[in-house]
Parts: sequence; C-alpha cells; structure tokens
Amino acid sequence: MGYKIAVVGATGNVGHELLDILAERGFPADEVVALASRRSVGREVSFGDRTLKVKALEHYDFSDTDFALMSAGSNISREWSPKIGAMGCIVVDNSSCWRYDERVPLIIPEVNSHVLDTYMKKNDRMNIIANPNCSTAQLLVALKPIHDRAKIKRVVVSTYQSVSGGGKAPMDELFEQTRAVFVNDPIESREFTKRIAFNVIPHIDVFMDDGSTKEEWKVVAETKKILDPQIKVTCTAVRVPVFVSHSEAVNIEMENPLSAEECRDMLRESPGCLVIDKREDGGYITPYEATGEDATYISRIREDPTVENGLNIWVVSDNLRKGAALNTIQIAETLINKGLVQPRNKNAA
Repeated sequence: MGYKIAVVGATGNVGHELLDILAERGFPADEVVALASRRSVGREVSFGDRTLKVKALEHYDFSDTDFALMSAGSNISREWSPKIGAMGCIVVDNSSCWRYDERVPLIIPEVNSHVLDTYMKKNDRMNIIANPNCSTAQLLVALKPIHDRAKIKRVVVSTYQSVSGGGKAPMDELFEQTRAVFVNDPIESREFTKRIAFNVIPHIDVFMDDGSTKEEWKVVAETKKILDPQIKVTCTAVRVPVFVSHSEAVNIEMENPLSAEECRDMLRESPGCLVIDKREDGGYITPYEATGEDATYISRIREDPTVENGLNIWVVSDNLRKGAALNTIQIAETLINKGLVQPRNKNAA
C-alpha cells in the first residue's frame, strides 16, 4: 500500500528536483500528481521514466492525498497550506511562510526529527511542516554532531550562495551577463542589485533595521529554533556567480574542547555528512563537485587558536537538493518510517 503525493510548484527548479528525487529514492508512492498555477496546466514534467501532465492547484481535491510537497512560494503557501492541511493532507512547505510560526515545526531530519513525534500526536495540529532556509539546512547538518559533543556557544558564518537560491530568473541573468562580458554586449541587472557575473554581492533579500539582511536573519532565527536557542549566531550572506550549490565558512566556539582530528572522525560517522578533508592541493570540496549530490560536504577542518575551544570548517551542499527538495522528501520519509502517517486510500494497490 503506497502513498499519494502532490508536488505543488512542479514546474519550478525545486519542483523538478522534488520529482527527480522521489523517483531516485523509490519513494513509496502509488500516485504522484504535478500541480502548478492555471497557466501551467497541460505542461509536461518528468518523473522517472514517465511524464506527468500538470494540473491546476486551484481545482485539485486533496481529500485523498497523503502529502503535499509545496514549492510555490510564500504567498501561495500562506493561502493554500492551511486549506490543504485542514483536509488531512500533510503539507511539507519549502517557503519561508511558516518557518517562524510557533505552531509549525521546522525540521531537518538529521537534526531534530524527534519534534515530529510530539507534533503528529497533537489533535489541533495544522498538518504543516516547514523546511528550513537552504543555508541553514546544510549548516545545521554539520553543526549538530559538534553541538552534541562539545556544546556550541557561538557561530560566525559567512555564506557563498549560488544564484539558483533565487530561482530560474537569477540563473538566466548570470548566464546572460557572463555571455555579455565575453561578446562585449551591454550588461543588464534585473534580478540583482549589482552585476553578478564575475562579481560577489553581499546582499540577499531585504535589509532590516539593524543592517542585517533577511537572509542573514533567517540563519540566526532558524538555528535557534532547530538546534538551540542559546547559541549565539552571526551571519554574512553573499551571492556569488555560481549556478548551483551553497558554500559556507563557519567559525565555531564551544564550551568543551574538541580537536580537529576528533571533529573530523566524528563527522565522518554523522548522518548526512561527508568529510573531504586532505591538507593538500584539491583536498577539499567545491560547489561544482557538490552539485547533484545529496550529502553535506565538510572540508578545511582546523582548530582556531584565537579563542578557547574553537574550530573552523568549510561546508558545501547542493541548495536545490539538501537545501530544499531532498530535505522535504526526507521529512515525508521520516514520518512514514516512524509510523506517524498511514496511506489514506486503504484500497491503494
């Protein structure tokens, strides 16, 4: 007996990844439905060796659907997620809409899957589960084992975020600007505040009153909600001219000692982590190599002698996978594996 899955926002970058990963992982689904706005109705999207015709979200009945994997943006999620959840369908949402709502769990399965046990037993739950920001997801997969072992006090993170974090249009703009540089055409900036080709921009999302950007605030707020509210976090988020995969330079200050060698050995055994850390030319991971992979890669593990109990690490992951689609599907898999969700269609083959 399998599950019925609806992928909402199936025509977008993350929607395509959701469909690909569902097929790759052999998710126990008897039926997968591709949903998007009315203007996309009839378009075809790939699902494994099959194609699915896109249906309209506005006309779809979720009453017999087990999971709605939402990747259609905050406005759509704000309107539709409560309606879908009220029909008994579990919504796993990729937008920022519900992440900071105290009624909604914010989940990275390798970090805080235990929260789902309590949430799913609530009679008044909203049936909405939030996926974290892409930068937070890979960061906390790496930090969780360190926090468990040595108790993290403070984290300083600088992100190097690919343009795909903003969707397809920013990816197109990077391509167009790069081409324009080589053929000496005028360079237009529509998606970014400054030219992105052969440049870096220390500005993602809107500015806040304290001078931080919303992207930086997300990393702080989500780390506290998911991992530990007592951890002090500061972040600088930078957009870089890379198509896919985010990188992070992370400085960690801990209460208890943890050597680089101990950290390296521990992370090699930690779920979701893959350590590539040789102190030689090329003995580290880059965004290009992480693209299309599921792991959170960790390199450049070394002790920070400027503070007591300090470490530096380099973290890289595919933001469309672990930062979005993969984490979403892992949440659904965790609910199934814990026996917290049963197929609603008892007659399913």
